[in-house]
Amino acid sequence: MIFSEVYGSYFKAVSAILAKAVAGNLTQQELTRTVLETAFGESLITIPAKLTDGSWPLLTKDFATPLQHTPRAPLTTLEKQWLKALLQDPRVRLFSPSEEGLEDVEPLFTPEQFVYFDRYTDGDDFTDPKYIKHFQLILRAMREGRRLEVHFHGHRGFRNSYLCIPYRLEYSSKDDKFRLQTAFRGKPLTVNLSRIDSIYLWSRWRESENRPPAEREQTLVLDLFDTRNALERAMLHFSDLEKETERLDERHYRIRLRYREGDETEILIRVLSFGPVLKVLEPRYMVEQIRERLAKQRALINEEAEKELPAILRSIEEARNGDAEA
Repeated sequence: MIFSEVYGSYFKAVSAILAKAVAGNLTQQELTRTVLETAFGESLITIPAKLTDGSWPLLTKDFATPLQHTPRAPLTTLEKQWLKALLQDPRVRLFSPSEEGLEDVEPLFTPEQFVYFDRYTDGDDFTDPKYIKHFQLILRAMREGRRLEVHFHGHRGFRNSYLCIPYRLEYSSKDDKFRLQTAFRGKPLTVNLSRIDSIYLWSRWRESENRPPAEREQTLVLDLFDTRNALERAMLHFSDLEKETERLDERHYRIRLRYREGDETEILIRVLSFGPVLKVLEPRYMVEQIRERLAKQRALINEEAEKELPAILRSIEEARNGDAEA
């Protein structure tokens, strides 16, 4: 976490306070408001006290500052290298980020240095010109509040056309795909970007038009048995989610994950990938879904075994007959 270690929230909060002091606009009330806006809630206990009691000699008692210029935090060479490395990622390049100021910087790492596991191999081609064009049209529609006419082929090969309201782009790290979340006649519609054949921009949509209700936040409660670095793997695997982790004993932990309702299926798949080291406690319907999936998997395995059993028995019989003849 290069940026948070070098110029984290505390540095930004103090910098914002000093900028107001340099401009002569700082008061006790403004100091408190700035801390609440730029730092964490508990920072209100530390930062104002340190600045006003002389521990950090940056403010005087009348909220002035000995600084003559607004504080700046220029990027370090390491930060520039890290940014340049991120811009090499084809998924990041879809957003057309600016490389201004990084022209002469070598990237800290390259995409080729990473080996991904536990991920499907049929991910989207993020370098395809058609894919890039569609992605940027979707971004423009969302930024400008415009409808989209989307033509795409479904997983069964049928061609579909919808005039819809785009409201979110979603990336699945498991599938390595982007999905477009839209509203069609007030109902949610999800489209894989790789299946889109063509897109056309339409007029702006009105606030009175029907859109899907905001997704509710859900909480998944898990018990984890820490074997084979399961805790470390879980923290990395679910690093994109807000979470709370409680230690129950030396090997057991309770984890609470918060996720959007629409991500339920993917969260379920991610949990199942850990096998028996993760046990779902709540919500109850998620426990039932896991049981149903496991029962289906067991039925499929049994079905395949039954199909292969005659061939296995024949092989055994042939081997016995061969031994008898010998």
